[in-house]
Amino acid sequence: MALINLSRFILEEQRRFKEATGDFTIILEQIAFASKIIAREVNKAGLVNILGSLDTQNIFGETQQKLDVFANQKMIEALDHIGKVCVMASEEVETAIEIPPKYQKGKYVVVFDPLDGSSNIDVNVSIGTIFGIFRKKEEECSLEDNLLQKGRDLIAAGYVVYGSSTMFVYCAGGSVNGFTLDPSVGEFLLSHPDIKIPPKGNIYSVNEANSNKWDKKIRDYIETLKDQGYTSRYIGSLVSDFHRNLLKGGVFLYPADEKNKKGKLRLLYEAFPLSYIVEHAGGASCDGLVDILDKTPQTLHDRTPLIIGSKYEVDLFKKMTSI
Repeated sequence: MALINLSRFILEEQRRFKEATGDFTIILEQIAFASKIIAREVNKAGLVNILGSLDTQNIFGETQQKLDVFANQKMIEALDHIGKVCVMASEEVETAIEIPPKYQKGKYVVVFDPLDGSSNIDVNVSIGTIFGIFRKKEEECSLEDNLLQKGRDLIAAGYVVYGSSTMFVYCAGGSVNGFTLDPSVGEFLLSHPDIKIPPKGNIYSVNEANSNKWDKKIRDYIETLKDQGYTSRYIGSLVSDFHRNLLKGGVFLYPADEKNKKGKLRLLYEAFPLSYIVEHAGGASCDGLVDILDKTPQTLHDRTPLIIGSKYEVDLFKKMTSI
């Protein structure tokens, strides 16, 4: 089979759309470029002064890791001078990230979590980058209004896993495809074409240490999965847990609880992009009541409960918790 790199694949996809200008292609290629830089630093962690925390906190009061700040900066630098993006938002930045005036005529909006799972950096557990892309609204509106679009308005989403290998997975309205970085040539090569999540799995991923704070219906749901022979697999890095379940089937849960009544995961930077991917791969996601992609954020940093994975497990959750 011929080796297909990410750039060639994106260009071939672009040719399917007569109205395409190439702007969207450039954005994806720049995100892939930034991910290579981040992967390089992740792979050197422990050898250079990139491990550990800083004396700063993000807007949630969480201590920032050095790689958090590095990854955030590289994502911004990759996108803010290409003239294709009008505004960005990051989990690590409180307000909208404005593009320099001479470059802000772009037609696209990009949101991202630059380094998901950063608490695992120092112990060599897989971490990742998550991103989503919207079109700029046609009508005149504020930068923040361009960012606060419904999940269904996404036109593309993806994530990068930095693990035993670096893998770039994305979807732009069609199939979900995965590309593995070949470090010897510095290229992402198509390794997982047309990913489909199994309709039913045998894995559940959840932090059961929080079970005493859950609603009884959620505890009953987990017990039902156990009775059906499911295996618990929880890494504590959303990208890693999601990636495994996408390939093997199963469900990831971070439900609301007594401490986090509105959930803990970020709607715009984590839940939206992964929900977009899982739906196009044949799976589903919800917050316990409604599909994630049907939600509209009210602020840049809204949180949400998230139940995501194979359709059987998500539908079972809805059924058992809505009674």
